[in-house]
Formats: sequence, structure tokens, C-alpha cells
Amino acid sequence: MAVDFDLLVIGAGPGGYVAAIRAAQLGMKTAIVEREALGGICLNWGCIPAKALLKSGEVYEQLGHLGDYGLSVEGRAFDFDKVVQRSRKVAAQLASGVGYLMKKNKIEVIEGAAVLQKGEGAPRAVITLKAGGQRTVQARSVILATGARARTIPAAGLEPDGDRIWTYREAIVPKACPKSLLVVGSGAIGVEFASFYRALGAEVTVIEALPRILPVEDEEVSAAARKAFEKRGLKFRVGADVKKLAKSKTGVTVDLDVGGKAETLEAEVAIVAVGISGNVEDLGLEALGVKIDRGHVTIDAHGATNVAGLYAIGDVAGPPWLAHKASHEGVHCVEHIAGLAPANLKSPIPGCTYSTPQVASVGLTEAQAKEQGLEVKVGRFPFKVNGKAIAAGETEGFVKTVFDGRTGALVGAHMLGAEVTEMIQGFVLAITLEATEAELQGAVFAHPTMSEAMHEASLDAYGRVLHL
Repeated sequence: MAVDFDLLVIGAGPGGYVAAIRAAQLGMKTAIVEREALGGICLNWGCIPAKALLKSGEVYEQLGHLGDYGLSVEGRAFDFDKVVQRSRKVAAQLASGVGYLMKKNKIEVIEGAAVLQKGEGAPRAVITLKAGGQRTVQARSVILATGARARTIPAAGLEPDGDRIWTYREAIVPKACPKSLLVVGSGAIGVEFASFYRALGAEVTVIEALPRILPVEDEEVSAAARKAFEKRGLKFRVGADVKKLAKSKTGVTVDLDVGGKAETLEAEVAIVAVGISGNVEDLGLEALGVKIDRGHVTIDAHGATNVAGLYAIGDVAGPPWLAHKASHEGVHCVEHIAGLAPANLKSPIPGCTYSTPQVASVGLTEAQAKEQGLEVKVGRFPFKVNGKAIAAGETEGFVKTVFDGRTGALVGAHMLGAEVTEMIQGFVLAITLEATEAELQGAVFAHPTMSEAMHEASLDAYGRVLHL
């Protein structure tokens, strides 16, 4: 069979479409297959519309504190339909932008669902087209970028019903704002939805099986975040195993085992946010013998699977399940296919939670650094003594830095506070460039800015903090 394309990408999320663009830049004849919408889950049903909702919630909540700034407004209210419609418009605008990028880079977009078969040098794809019929495509290389979906546990009732039990997909486009809400899972997705609905006045309880919320974050940040969320009225049940989630006459009930004691909670709606599962089904992977581990495709340091010519990137290839990680892997994978020497696939990946207050981190936690046997030096600086934070009325939270005392290398940074998801990139660059305490302490940070807390936390790790 003749080769149709140099590269075929299956899935047009932030990993797939970025991989396709990079391939086109390198002169590859490229096609991308998408069965739903360009931009994938992140752009259409996840990251982007969720942030639009969160912004609406944040602004509405801030209106309730205008008196703190010497301001006043009458008739604070929200139109929930318009809040949701705004988030959909934002997603649609960006999705159309991805379509433009495909045309600009001369990437053929094939609308349909692909199944892989054994081909010449690389698997070939048999695509069931949305418009009807089938098309068989052979490429020199194939990249799987099919993403993931919300994990469900049907035996425990943790499965959406489209009415009272939601995953992120239903929570993005609800028909009305619930008065009470249970969120099962306290990772970034669960905490963000809890934060949004609480901002609009819902009574929200977050249920977590592990001993603390945001369990992948540094323990100190996790504890401080919980206190900050509780100040806003959020409730938490940690160390709580869900035995059964079910619909009731008035909403939902959840039966918990909390330290050996039975407990039942009730609410109008429940959101299931207990992780994700890779989209590995119905792709022909089993027939090809593709190695799959715990629902994710196994890859090497360059994204290659065990099948010649087949690669995988993003959520389908395992954690961390983040859009920016998928894009990074996509560029790396394509450059490797092209015979270039791509940037390190294992560059530090920041994690961000867009709650109020926000959480951001990169690198090792303090506990992880100690487990690795590093000579740990930790610095901290609270926003409550930062001039810009005080002026802005955003004094919640702090910056924490983790250094290796033997080398001076920054190995981790952890932040809680307003707009820390924007500031974390400074620490990402520092770790990527292998900065030590000397570079960070010698850098000039603009005043007054909240980022000065980053400088002070670096100084504090070595007993040189200035403003505390």
C-alpha cells in the first residue's frame, strides 16, 4: 500500500494538534484524525471552559467583598445560564482557532474514528468517517493522542447518570446551579469544581479517601489549602471510603466508611472526580500487541510503543495528566521521529489548581526530597507580609522552596495564593536551567510584586530572608 502521509496523529487534543503542527513545521505531510471536536477534552470540556466558569465564580465572590476596598454595589446576582454560555463561547472560540492552525499548516483534518491495523513499517488506520463510509490511511509514523476520560466505579455508584451524578463533563454544562453538592475526589478537578460552585453559594462537601486533600501536593500546602477553603465555607471528609453513591428522592446519598465508622451524606448533586482512564479501547491495540499498563499505553523515553512506527503521547500514555505535558511530549516525539535531538522529555512539569486561593507546584515535595536522600534546605515566605499582596487584599498563602543543600540546586517549589499559577513558571525555568540558590538569590525581583515572595523564600532556605 502506498504511503499517504509522513505522520498520522489520532486525536486532536493539546497533545495531538501540537504534534501535528510541529510535524508540519518540519516539512512532514501530516494528517490528524478526530472523532469529536478539535481541541479535545481540554479545550472543549475541561481546562478552558472550567477556567471560564472559575473566573465568573471568582468575580462574583469578589463582589461580595467590595467593602474591603472602599467600594459598594447593589443587587449582586448571577445568571447561571449566561455563566455557562460564556464558558461555551470561550471554548468555541479557541476550537475554531485550532481549526485555523490546521489550515495554516496544511494539515489534513479527517473527521472520524480510527482503528489501527498492521501496516507496512507502521500501523495503518481504517477510519470510519463522520460523513459516512470508510477511509484507509497508511503513514510512515502514527502518534496516538487519544487522551482520557473520567474514571468511574459502577460497583460503588460512581458513574454519571446525566441527572444527579456528574463527571466533569456534566459539571461543565449543568442546567442549574445546585444548592448542595458532594464532590468525590479532592484532586485538581474536584477542588476546582468545589471552588466554583461554592463561589456561587452552593453548600459543598469534598470527600477524599486519602488522609489529606490535594494529595499530590506538598503536605504543608495541602494543609494550608484546606484551611483556606474551609474559611470560604467548603467542608471536607478525608480518610473516607465511598461504599455507595446513589440517587435519592431529593438528590443523592453517599455511604461512607470513615475510620471504621459508617456515615451517610446527602446533597442535591454529586460530582465524581476520582481520576481518569486512558482512551485505549476500540483502537485495535490488542490485535497489534501494544503493551498497556493499568489502562495506559506503555512508551519509552521518546514516546515510542513496542510496535514499530507507533507512538503515544499525553493522557493515554500515563501521568501526569496535564495538557501542557501532552503538548511537550508531542513536540519531543515528532522531533525524535524527524531525527532531531529534542529537548528532555522529562523536563519539570508544573501542576496548577485554579481554585480560590490557587495552588501551583513543580518538582519534588519536601517529603520526596528527603526520601531521595537529599540534604534538604527549605525556605518559606507568607504573602501576609508581602507589600503587593497586602495592597491587593490577597494575603492568603505562601511560597515554599526546596533546595538540595549539597549542590544548591532548586529541586522543588510549592505555592498557595492569588495567581500563583502564573508565578510558578519562574520556578519551572529555574529548575529547567538548573539554577542554584546563588542565581535565585542574586536575581532582581520587581517591587512591589507578589513574586517577591519567591525571592524571599529562596533567601529563607539559607537563613537570609529580609522581610520576615
